[in-house]
Parts: sequence; C-alpha cells; structure tokens
Amino acid sequence: MSKVTLTLLIILVIITLIITVSLAAGYLFNQNIKKEVKAFFSNVEKNGDTIQKDDLAGLPLCVQNWLKNSQIIGKERISTVRLKQKTMMRLKEGQRWMPAEVEQYFKTEEPGFIWKAKVKAAPLVTFTGRDMYYEGSGHMLIKLLSLIPVADAKGKEIDQGTLLRYLAESVWFPTAALSSYITWEEINANSAKATMSYGEVTASGIFTFNEKGEVVNFSAKRYGDFDGKYILETWSVLMKDYKQFEGYKIPTKGEVIWKLKSGDFSWYRFEITEIEYNTPVVY
Repeated sequence: MSKVTLTLLIILVIITLIITVSLAAGYLFNQNIKKEVKAFFSNVEKNGDTIQKDDLAGLPLCVQNWLKNSQIIGKERISTVRLKQKTMMRLKEGQRWMPAEVEQYFKTEEPGFIWKAKVKAAPLVTFTGRDMYYEGSGHMLIKLLSLIPVADAKGKEIDQGTLLRYLAESVWFPTAALSSYITWEEINANSAKATMSYGEVTASGIFTFNEKGEVVNFSAKRYGDFDGKYILETWSVLMKDYKQFEGYKIPTKGEVIWKLKSGDFSWYRFEITEIEYNTPVVY
C-alpha cells in the first residue's frame, strides 16, 4: 500500500468517525430538547376564552387596528404555538450566510419559548443551537457538530434579551398582546411602546405599524454579545409578507438587524413555513 493510499484511507476513517460521532451527538442533543419541550408544556392549560371586541378597549388605536387586522376577534386565546422556519444567519459582518432548519415552541399564560436550530456552516460542518426563555430566565446553548460547546450563556443580560425576543415574536400569536404582563403606551398614530414585565425583568420595545394595520418593525435596546462583552444596542426586527395561518393573519418573513455605531449588521433572515396553535405537542 502506497503512502498516498494510506494517507487517504486514514483521512476517510477520520471523516467517517467524525460523522458518526456527530450523528450520535445530534441524536442526544435532540433527545434532550424533547425532554425540555415536554417539561415546558407539562403545566399548560388552554385558556378557553374567546377574544371580544371590548377586550381591545383602552389600547392605543394603532394596536387595536393591528389586532383587528390579525383577526383575533371571535377567536380563542392562543395558549401554545409550534412553528417552523427557513432561515439564513451569520455571526459576523462579511461572513457568508448559513442556512438553518428551525423549530420553535411558545406558551403564553406563563410566557416562554424553546428555539432549536441546525445550522449548516460548511460541508460536513454543522452547529446545533437551543435558545430558551423559561420561568423568566434565558439560556442560549450552541454546539459545534452537536458535540463541542461554543456558547453556554445565562445571566441577567440573557434574561433581558430573551424576554425582548418573546415580545417581538408575539406578532406570530397576537392574542398575547392582551396578556397582563404586557402594557401599551401610544407614541403616535403609527407606533406604540410595549412594556413586558415578568419575573424580575422588565423591558420595552416599540412596534411600528403601516396604514393596513400591520406590524412592520419592532425595535428595542437589547443586550448583545460584542467582542465578549454584553452591550446595550438597538435591536430591530423587520416584518413583512402577511399570510393566514389557522385564521390568524401574521407576518411570515423578516430580518433581524443590530444597529451599531459601525453601521447596520443584518444577521438573521427568516420565513415561517408552518405554524400550529393550541395543539398538544406529544413526543
């Protein structure tokens, strides 16, 4: 056997070993998330209330118009959500965009979410990620090849960031806007400030609406990890392409942007492909 053939054989064995270990790690990673999702939904009870027109009274007019446009009147309050996204993301300016498969779960009576993603960074190279907001606390976990920890973040900055993320993404389950933990303040005819307080964290963001009564932007001061330091920066979510899902009208496409002193950094683009409301999640 020549040296070249032996070298190629060794490389093939190493690649096969890496793939095998990664697949096993990916399976375990997903099994852990399934356990988390099961625990997450274990105490959920459907509210059963039907949204009435009077429930919108007292809200800023632009928020009322949005909720009416979302077609929540006469519908049951949303307690649980399961959705899928097609996404593209990148971690740094100038870095190439990476496709990702995303699935996400929400509950609204006790606000929270679990987000899981499999990111294709390069041929044979993937990242798996899980972002969680549960019982008022956040936790971000990212692993290379589902095996090597890249990020394992907790703390007050993560708690604030995941709360704001929940607030922004509530546009996908708009009856949550009527929750007791969210208060509204009119800014002008096309925008309103939402303040969410849950657990020990309070944070606010501004929703901007178009003339159709659609949310087109959410922006807030959110903690971000920049060069290893948590810094408050403006975080903006652009939203568009409204479609009907199970009788609700929601934005299905968007882009997440950090507005930094160095310029806008667009890092996440999404498209909702599936969504289910008030459906038990069974594993």
